[in-house]
Amino acid sequence: MTEIRPFHLAFPVSDLDETIKFYTEILGCSIGRSSSDWIDLDFFGHQVTAHLRPDELKNSNSSRVDGKNVPVRHFGIILKMEDWEKLAKKLEALGIKFIIEPYTRFKGQVGEQATMFFLDPSGNALEFKAFKDDSEIFAS
Repeated sequence: MTEIRPFHLAFPVSDLDETIKFYTEILGCSIGRSSSDWIDLDFFGHQVTAHLRPDELKNSNSSRVDGKNVPVRHFGIILKMEDWEKLAKKLEALGIKFIIEPYTRFKGQVGEQATMFFLDPSGNALEFKAFKDDSEIFAS
């Protein structure tokens, strides 16, 4: 199997201070390099860069998946199930408003997974998921 390398993703935000607070305090990310216009975050071992560009924030369309309206434009991470469960409880305790509340998608099928969707302070959609069986992440 090929070694998994960190990915990089850049996305627009409307306020860097709010972004830093959300990604560090709520999601546990650490801060990398930064300037007055952008900040690198260690997003579970991957490099994501928040650029101060409120003019690029747009409403996202949704697509039906397992009977739910999933934001088409989103990003996130696949966690181990126990980490996903801890994060879901933490977010619920903090009163995070979910687009799609934590639940199990494709229950009893190949690719069964726990998932949840919520927004960052700039309205970027995030999905956090965990598979019942990681060997089914790419199963068809």
